[in-house]
Amino acid sequence: MLTAPLPGEDRITTAHRAKLAFIYVRQSSIGQVRLHQESTELQYRLADRARALGWPRERVQVIDEDLGCSGATSDGRQGFQRLIAEIGLGHAGLVLSLDASRLARNNRDWYQLVELCGLFGVLIADGERLFDPAAYHDRLLLGLSGIMSEAELHQIKVRLHQGERQKAARGKLRQPLPGGLAEDSGGAIILNPDEEVQARIHLVFRLFRDLGSAHAVVRALRQAGLSVPVRPLRGPAPHAVVWQPADSSRVLSILKNPGYAGAYVYGRHFQDRGHRRSGSARSGTVTRPLADWPVCLLDAHPGYIGWEEFMANQKRLSDNVNRYEANHRGVPRKGMALLQGIAVCGRSGRRMTLGYSGPHGEYPVYRCHADKAQRGDPGCQEVRALAVDVEVERLILEALAPDRVALAIAALNTLEEEARLLERQWALRRERARYEAERARRQYDAVEPENRLVARSLERAWEERLRAAEQVEEDYDRWRREQPLPLRACS
Repeated sequence: MLTAPLPGEDRITTAHRAKLAFIYVRQSSIGQVRLHQESTELQYRLADRARALGWPRERVQVIDEDLGCSGATSDGRQGFQRLIAEIGLGHAGLVLSLDASRLARNNRDWYQLVELCGLFGVLIADGERLFDPAAYHDRLLLGLSGIMSEAELHQIKVRLHQGERQKAARGKLRQPLPGGLAEDSGGAIILNPDEEVQARIHLVFRLFRDLGSAHAVVRALRQAGLSVPVRPLRGPAPHAVVWQPADSSRVLSILKNPGYAGAYVYGRHFQDRGHRRSGSARSGTVTRPLADWPVCLLDAHPGYIGWEEFMANQKRLSDNVNRYEANHRGVPRKGMALLQGIAVCGRSGRRMTLGYSGPHGEYPVYRCHADKAQRGDPGCQEVRALAVDVEVERLILEALAPDRVALAIAALNTLEEEARLLERQWALRRERARYEAERARRQYDAVEPENRLVARSLERAWEERLRAAEQVEEDYDRWRREQPLPLRACS
């Protein structure tokens, strides 16, 4: 660290030295903290510069809570917020940092700092000179420093994004993989080698193919007591697959992920500064339409479904949204009427909703109230559902009369196939539970009996795995009892 006098050092007064000198230390990422230790050490040695400027050791404080935090924003930077608070409380006489980029990478935070320092008579110093924010020319230089710091971050982002985009266009940019995919030893993307993971992903797509609704898939999985494989993206790599209860977000993440169709996609999501979350100043994550994806390479790796089926699934999910337009197919919903969610008004061409009339709401009614709900106009029409449903049932049964036996046999075959699929899922789940219990037993047997510090922990882990395996067997028995009895041919 240089010990030559800083330009502007004559501006330091006794009043400044009577207050605290704050040394602000920051690195943008954990990788920089780990790999660029000389830069971190250089920032810590600024404390020697503060003592050379006349501040006693006990009045020099180092703020290093922001090591590993980006300077692009003050959100989440506890150290910077503490520094602003100390300046506002009148405790600071000097703020010393290696350069402006350490303190802030955007003009909003930088000018807030400069403005507060000017109001409370706080000096700002870097490795080259000392500034007085209350002086016009120093304030001008500080403003230019903030502009250059923000522009430097912009140029870094542009260069990184261009390189990232170019690598992604070749399909070589590594991206987080969902639970159903994995990388082999050579870095190629393959289906997850775990049979249970593969079977569960196949089951999700099969259920959506049959049921046509993500919520129906969730209900079917929960009714069968089956979880879905998820690869968490937080924490140190490699991220292992964990099993989580099925819910709408997890099932939709499987159905909407193009990786399961064998496609390599880059740029599905982006940060939109104009798309703000309620109650938060952070920009929101926006999903681009499929036609606007910057990179989409088909057949880049093995998948669970084809691209045509993936596109059909996206269309089906879009149609399932509850809208009034008749060109949206919708999805059958719960209710006492046969055509709930799919009935279309013959006058307006809009999709009809379902309501109930009668003293106790026992009569379902198809209603066309789209114009009333959207523009306040009078309702179009209402039709009693029972009479319509009876006629629809008659027409359907009449059309199916010649093929009743074939349809019944096909329905029975479908039910038997679904039962076989669920039986396979349970077999894999039971096999995993038994393996984990056996693995815990082998670990316990491998430890020396005298080493009780380790043996006790392994014994507890073994007992937990045994209890988990027993619970899986009990859940399987309960599921078997709830299944309908198979139909057998009479001799």
